[in-house]
Amino acid sequence: MAGERVKLVVAQRTKLGSAETRRLRKQGLIPGVLYGRSEPVAIAVGERDLRTALTGASGGHAVVDVTVDGGSSHSAILKDYQRDKVRGTITHVDFLEVRLDQTIQTTVEIHLVGDPPGVRQGGVLNQVTNEINIEALPLEVPQGGLEADVSELGVGDSLRLSQVAIPEGVTLLDDPEEIVIASVQMAREETAEELDLDAEEAAESAGTEAAQTETVADGGGDDSTEG
Repeated sequence: MAGERVKLVVAQRTKLGSAETRRLRKQGLIPGVLYGRSEPVAIAVGERDLRTALTGASGGHAVVDVTVDGGSSHSAILKDYQRDKVRGTITHVDFLEVRLDQTIQTTVEIHLVGDPPGVRQGGVLNQVTNEINIEALPLEVPQGGLEADVSELGVGDSLRLSQVAIPEGVTLLDDPEEIVIASVQMAREETAEELDLDAEEAAESAGTEAAQTETVADGGGDDSTEG
């Protein structure tokens, strides 16, 4: 689904620096930056409000209507964010202002759907490509990514990007014939044979070492009698 709109009210930050950042976080506010067509604006947003907005944004590609200090609304998309490595909470967020009538370039995830018959035949489904590059108007970027149907893949088959349904208004920036999304390969039957060969080689090696040890032992007896 494309075209979701999420509203987010933020406050402009007038004080910068690590001490101010720590103070904001203690108050439940997340520091951030709104990058636009002019100078970047330092902002602070409530943690709950941000979490709600990002949840409604279906993975971060939706257009967020950012309002700074009750002023005019800025159409923006999530540009980047950082998380606390221990707690997992968001510690900083960046938004990028966009024009709704101009395309943007971004990446979207690929989700595999369907039950490949090749898997039921003993094959293994491998996802080769997890995300692709696209260009689209901000409101046309597919929310939640794209679905790739693998329900027709047999053993030895592969699914290319050219076989994935692309929504109208979305332009692929990757070569659809070159990009392999998924494939089904037979589980390596030769593994058992390789194990048998390894066992044979190990046995042969052990036999060779034993023979060499015996030879050395015999030679050692002769050396002890010299002189």
